[in-house]
Amino acid sequence: MSTADLLSIEPLELKFPFELRKQISCALQLSNKTDNYVAFKVKTTNPKKYCVRPNTGVVLPRSTCDVVVTMQAQKEALPDMQCRDKFLLQSVKVNDGASAKDITAEMFNKEAGHVVEECKLKVVYVSPPQPPSPVREGSEEGSPPRVSASDNGHANAAEFAAAAKQFSEGLEAQDKSFEARALITKLTAEKNSAIQQNNKLRQELELLKRQSSKSGGGVSFMVVILIGLIGIIMGYIMKK
Repeated sequence: MSTADLLSIEPLELKFPFELRKQISCALQLSNKTDNYVAFKVKTTNPKKYCVRPNTGVVLPRSTCDVVVTMQAQKEALPDMQCRDKFLLQSVKVNDGASAKDITAEMFNKEAGHVVEECKLKVVYVSPPQPPSPVREGSEEGSPPRVSASDNGHANAAEFAAAAKQFSEGLEAQDKSFEARALITKLTAEKNSAIQQNNKLRQELELLKRQSSKSGGGVSFMVVILIGLIGIIMGYIMKK
């Protein structure tokens, strides 16, 4: 914490848990321990990289103000993770009742005779918290292989590809099995229908034979047709 006369600043280092392609924020707390209104302004050596909200303001007597510094998403990491960016926080006493809209750049001009306190803040990159390493589990006998995680937290590509291939083959086998069962069901229904039709024709043939024997006549033309139909049906059943 800074022990300046006007504003105390905490922390004095902006620590960012660095991650690629992700915006990261860090908070500062400005404490006014005096009975005066104190204006502040935040500057940085790399203004395109950081967004400061608010970058200017007034801290009321015996009160605090929070400042949030957001680092834009970075595409590349520094080789040594040593950041050389810096921030400068300037503070100056202003008239009672002053607000942020009353702040001007001239207030922080030392050459104009203003008493300006300055505090330099460093930027530090820290490693983000690591999730617990997953426990590698062995595959049980008869069960599909499980995709395990490597030591650096990334999935093992070979195991993942093997599991994906086995899963795909399983789906194809299920589809073929379903088609086969559907075809068997259809053929069975057709066979049962043909058998029923054959039995019906046999019964009608027997009835015609009995009627023919009673009348003393020969085999009628209808009987011949029925016998032919029965032969066709039986041939169809044998093919199935």
